[in-house]
Amino acid sequence: MHEHDAAEYGRHVAEDYDEIYGDLGDVEGAVARLVELVERSGGGPLLELGVGTGRLALPLVEAGVAVTGVDGSPAMLDHLLAKPGGDRVATVVGDFSTLDIRGRYAVIALVANTIYALPDQEAQVRTFRQAAAHLEPGGRFVVEAWVPPCLPAGPALLPRLLPRGMAGVVVADHDPAGQRLATTQVVLGGRVGLRVFPVVHRYAWPAELDLMARLAGMVLEDRWADWRGTPFTGTSTDHVSVYRLPPGS
Repeated sequence: MHEHDAAEYGRHVAEDYDEIYGDLGDVEGAVARLVELVERSGGGPLLELGVGTGRLALPLVEAGVAVTGVDGSPAMLDHLLAKPGGDRVATVVGDFSTLDIRGRYAVIALVANTIYALPDQEAQVRTFRQAAAHLEPGGRFVVEAWVPPCLPAGPALLPRLLPRGMAGVVVADHDPAGQRLATTQVVLGGRVGLRVFPVVHRYAWPAELDLMARLAGMVLEDRWADWRGTPFTGTSTDHVSVYRLPPGS
């Protein structure tokens, strides 16, 4: 396996990221839930790992939350800083699984499947430990991700719903033993015209993430199927999991 490059994804997609993904996901629900968790955790600052172009960070600062964002891609952070209010988000460039992040936070958020962008289980475990080391006692680590689907080994062709009249197709090569989806995403339509870019996911089931949290000294506090608090069930395709660092840790 080649050495992980935290900036690679941003180099491919930063210019068109907002056009393709800006309207995906429940931004309003996510911001409301994160604000609530900040308040429940003592009202301190929030750290977003994989902040990207500020899809959540900018409305969070508008809601009065002090936000620091970490991203491996300087190009993504340039787009964030160029937006109105972007200068209100403190930004750090680097691989959040290894970066020496300063300070402690009431809430640390890792959303939009970004936990799967890490190359292997070891990096994911490191990230949970990083989160625990930078939470205030009683603080929360919030992970949003899809639940791994039942896919056969080998190649697969997967459609993807995109906004603004665009269509997406994912050409995937699935390695179940390594829990890895090596994909090429093809996006058609809109301002982007035709774009092709690679993405590799090292996926993990919710129970595996729970064990990573336990190893880092955190406990699962809540799990929902979405940001609105819909109960998580065996048929849920996504999850929002809230891990708490016990007081006194």
